[in-house]
Amino acid sequence: MLVLFDHGTPKGLARALSGHTIQTAQAKGWDTLSNGALLNAAEEAGFELLLTTDRRIRSQHNLRARRIALVVLTGSTKWSRVRQHADRIAAAVASATPGSYFEVEIPFEPKPGRG
Repeated sequence: MLVLFDHGTPKGLARALSGHTIQTAQAKGWDTLSNGALLNAAEEAGFELLLTTDRRIRSQHNLRARRIALVVLTGSTKWSRVRQHADRIAAAVASATPGSYFEVEIPFEPKPGRG
């Protein structure tokens, strides 16, 4: 799957998504685009999924008509927290279908018993 990381997505997450092709909005020169323009550019370029931290994107756009799926990380975007939930994020990416939307909550505090 061709996956686009929005500017807030921790780049280290790419290691948890082996088997997918990862590119960043910044590398494509898209990091200053509005959400609608970013979705349009990503779809036109053949991206199948946008991984973002922007929760507003769902309320701003009708995703049902989109070919691109969205996975949104909510809560902490700190890599030390995100990496503890890499399996859940990878599962959300793997189950994404065109126009689908998933939120993966990343707690600000570690789970009990985890660093």
